[in-house]
Amino acid sequence: MNKKYPNTTDIEKKNQARARAFIHLYLKVNFGLLNFSEREHFITDGPYDGGIDGYYIHNDSKTIYFIQSKFRTNDLNFESKQIDLSEILVMDVNRILDGEKNDEDSNEYNGKIKQLQREISSIEDIARYSYKVIILANLKDVKASDLRKLTGGFSCSVFDFSKCYENLVFPVITGTYYKASDLSINIDLSNKNAGSKISYTVLTGKGECEITVLFVPTIELARIMYKYKNSILKYNPRSYLGHEGKKVNDAIKETIIEKTTNEFALYNNGITMLSDETYINERIGQKNKAQLIVKNPQIINGGQTSYTLSRIYEENIDNDIESVFQSKEVLVKIITLLENSNHNNKVELINNISNATNQQTPVINADKISNDELQIKIQKCLFDKYGLLYERKRGEFADGIYNNYIPAKSILERNLFFRMFYCSNGRVTKARQKKLFIRQDLTFEDLTADENLLDNTYFAFLCFKKIIKLTHQNQRVDLNTYAKVRAMTILFKPTKIENYEDNIENNYNKLNEKWNSYLEDWKKSNYNTKTRKDKKTGEIRTYQSYNFSKWFDSEKFEEDLKEYYKITN
Repeated sequence: MNKKYPNTTDIEKKNQARARAFIHLYLKVNFGLLNFSEREHFITDGPYDGGIDGYYIHNDSKTIYFIQSKFRTNDLNFESKQIDLSEILVMDVNRILDGEKNDEDSNEYNGKIKQLQREISSIEDIARYSYKVIILANLKDVKASDLRKLTGGFSCSVFDFSKCYENLVFPVITGTYYKASDLSINIDLSNKNAGSKISYTVLTGKGECEITVLFVPTIELARIMYKYKNSILKYNPRSYLGHEGKKVNDAIKETIIEKTTNEFALYNNGITMLSDETYINERIGQKNKAQLIVKNPQIINGGQTSYTLSRIYEENIDNDIESVFQSKEVLVKIITLLENSNHNNKVELINNISNATNQQTPVINADKISNDELQIKIQKCLFDKYGLLYERKRGEFADGIYNNYIPAKSILERNLFFRMFYCSNGRVTKARQKKLFIRQDLTFEDLTADENLLDNTYFAFLCFKKIIKLTHQNQRVDLNTYAKVRAMTILFKPTKIENYEDNIENNYNKLNEKWNSYLEDWKKSNYNTKTRKDKKTGEIRTYQSYNFSKWFDSEKFEEDLKEYYKITN
């Protein structure tokens, strides 16, 4: 436990724990090792480790991985400091594989390295295995052929800082870190008079499909979703809905936890799963048992149900988990695409099925375009450039929030992104439009035509968070707020991104304390006098009209703003 939770006042131990956690991260993401103790088994880092910090024996791919990690204790070094090539040369992979007990200096290898040797020597078909070196560090301008020479002839993959963010960190916070290839699901036949399933073949315009319908124990789906999470919701229009789907989630939990009978099979609409290949065997040498195998599974309907089951599983994993799910089943429909070579046809068919199927929580129009190429590109661009977590699918980061990997405030909701894009780039009125996410026709090229466009958007988002925090506004945001964001972008956006937050902290009060007087001064010289007849009294009343919206969207606003704040500062 000391390795997992070191004394926070001891900086050296904290840094050692973070370095160890870096290897844990790689093992979790790439091999689906969810338990800390399970991962710790493969950590070898320590004195006399032969230059190997961790390993993993992957039986499915017949590959043995040797890991060397160089964790940097500050962000600058993490992004820029390179691993020295001599550090790769100290990896004693060949000596260890040859069964040597000591390094070249006659130092005896530590117990974890000896454990590695024992596990390799016990593999019956070791001749079928290959070896691969993983380097968790920055390493530029080194050819793959040269790396092979440095590692003793082994294939090598480098995870530099950018690859770590993209392939390790982002998958963890979105719950997409470990992909399922073949899933094995156990079926209970004890109460099924007509066998475990019904199957039939359907011919569609996109090819032939086989549909298999059967009842599956809820604990099996809970176990699968606990391990694979959003990685098997790739084609689902949304991810897990936490707070927003609370009513449905609570109903699912109540039916599973508080009832000992199987009302869940009656109340729940069921789950639709896509598979490339589906096999079921009712004769597996166990009474009243069958086994279902699905290849490359994707849940396209019922993701909310599956994810809630996984939460129940996770919360009870240290208790009598079998009793919680005992005798409770859910209807599963598996669609097997018999002709799946055409990717475009496959995706189109999936989208059609998803849109046509009724769900317990309605799919809104914005959800239906969450998997569009534009949304995927925006998400990657914002994460790579600014570290922003763009939520293109509702609930996409629920797993990261639930596990305290990220705070909810760090997420940029999809509608808010477009509102910030428009208001910071001179279209303040457009930013107020309802359902903006589905009412814009921008392309990715439009968004990135000038690097200032997205820079402005990021700065605007930081300004918006500052304004909302100070004013304690609820979700209803008025035109005045967007105008302030635009004004901050015009007046105080610095050249360097790393200075954005400091500039907002240092200058927002300068804008805000004179903002109302600025608007009043403009009103005095830009109002229109209009008349209106009182319907009750018939009296003609005179009033002043102001068109703030038109002004905020004009170049004149920028000119007036710079002039006013130049004079009054």
